[in-house]
Formats: sequence, C-alpha cells, structure tokens
Amino acid sequence: MKAEIMKRLFKSIFSEDIVSMKKIAHTIISEERKLGHHKLANSLENISVTEKPRFSVFGDKVNNALNGSGVTSLPASKRNNSPLVTFIPREQLKHHMVLPTDVEERLHSIESEYAAKERLSKYNLMPKKKILLHGAPGCGKTLSAERIAWNLGLPLLKVRFDALLSSYFGESASNLRAVFDYCKRESVVLLLDECDFIAKSRIQPQDVGEVPRIVNMLLTLLDEYDAPGLVIATTNLKVSLDEALFRRFDDVIEIPVPNEDARERLLKMTLSAIPVAPELSVNNIAKELEGYSSANIVLTAQRAAKYSVLEGSKKVKEEHFARAISEGSKF
Repeated sequence: MKAEIMKRLFKSIFSEDIVSMKKIAHTIISEERKLGHHKLANSLENISVTEKPRFSVFGDKVNNALNGSGVTSLPASKRNNSPLVTFIPREQLKHHMVLPTDVEERLHSIESEYAAKERLSKYNLMPKKKILLHGAPGCGKTLSAERIAWNLGLPLLKVRFDALLSSYFGESASNLRAVFDYCKRESVVLLLDECDFIAKSRIQPQDVGEVPRIVNMLLTLLDEYDAPGLVIATTNLKVSLDEALFRRFDDVIEIPVPNEDARERLLKMTLSAIPVAPELSVNNIAKELEGYSSANIVLTAQRAAKYSVLEGSKKVKEEHFARAISEGSKF
C-alpha cells in the first residue's frame, strides 16, 4: 500500500470519518486491480457491497433507520462512547401544526430557500441555514423544527446535552465540535433544543469553567458553519441568551402563544376524529383558552374527548370541556 494512501487511511480512522474511509477503500480496490491482483480486488469489492454498518451503541431499531436514511455512524463521546445526538426517523417527525400567518410564511421561506439552494448559488446567494426559534414553552418551537426537517426530507438529529456536557476541562466544547464536524459530512437538520444552558450569557458572574467555554465554542462553530444541512436552536429564555448569539443566526423567529383564530383551528384539528355536540361552541371554548400554549390547547381537547368516550357519550359536550379546563393549566 502506498504511503500516501496509508496516511489518509489512518487519518480517516482516527478522526472517525466514515465517508473518507469508504473513498479510500475504493481507491485501494482500484489500485489492486491495476496491479493485476484481480482476485484480491474482487474480494475487497464484495466486502464493500455485502457488509452493512453496525452501530451497536444505538440498538437495532436505530440501526435500521440509519441504514435507510443514508446517515452514517453518529458522533459519540470519546470518553465513554455515549451518543451525542438522538436520531429521529422521518416517520416519527411531527409536522401538522397551526401557526400565525406571518410565522408560517417565515418558515415556508426557510424551506423554499433551502430547496432552491442550487439556483441561489449561481448568484452567490446562500439560503438561510442557521435558525433560532424562541417563545413560551409548548407553543411549537420543537414542532417547527420537526416540520422543517419533514418538508425538506432531511433526517433530524437532536443534540443530547446530557451526554455532551462534561465536568472534564474542555470536553464539553470538544463534544460540541464533534457534532458540528459530523454535520459537515451529512445533510441533516441539527436541533439544539432548549439550548438555554449552553447559550446563556457569558457575563453572568456565577458561571465559571465549562459554561463560558462552551458558549464561546458555540459562537465559533456557528460562525464557521458551512454544512449541507441546517442548524436550528430553540429557547424559552430569550432574555438570558448571549447577545452575540443572535447575530450568528440567519433568522430569529418568535413562536407566539396562539391567538383566538389559531386556538379555534387547533381545537377543530384535535377533535376532527370525534363527533362534537351541536350546542358546543368551539369559538367560545377558544376564547376561554386565551393565554394557553398550543400544547395545552391540544391536551385540553384530548382530555375532553377522553371524558366523552369514558362516560359512553357519543359526542363531546361543554361539560367535558369544563372538566378538562378545570383540571388543566395554561402551560
């Protein structure tokens, strides 16, 4: 084996670059065939075709999903080999949602630009790839990220902060870089869900050690981000985020608490599979649920439907909603 190929092979192995390893393998096959070693070349080619990836850390269910998605072995912590991201198959992505018209248009703009990225590149224009979604809990930030991934046909990788954050000096930042380096090789939507902890202000006096370090790393990685997919961050606590973070995103979108029209649409969508009593005014219920998050509006409607089914009623009535509302909360 030539020295240059061996160097490339070792570099790809120890950087865990699966894509480069496969390219080198095919280069080796080609070189062996040129040397007349056809039997060896055929054996190596047979291995490349028949062998399937094994991801023992993630289990068979995830392995099967990965194999069908085109996504290679996921990034893992070098210390204990625990996965740094969670892979969410496309069939598990939630994508039906109700949003205000202006927010819907902004999300659609992100999807349209990404779909037209090749046309935009001809004019030296880049699609929006770094998105920050903020707003109250339960109003659809995570669901918006899943909807974007669904509409673009991209896998969704959700960062596991429990595995990423470490008490060892510099390891959290190193883990975060490993995740972003992985995304340079794969077209995925990377979700930094509820990133408040790693993204909060560097000026808070009680934060020492790893927190400022990982915030600085996140800023650097967002500056350098040039991946084929998108990165979407969500937060409930806009006021506590580092101001420098906002400048790194191509678009910052607030997902608001649903207005009356959105509340009514959510109720109708949730109750679409079960009959509703004619005397029940969905509009009045929507008014009564003012200030509720999208998640709790759906939960309230589901709870009312369950009460109807459990008592043997054929239709959802006002008393079912009255009970559901009395036992619930806005958030």
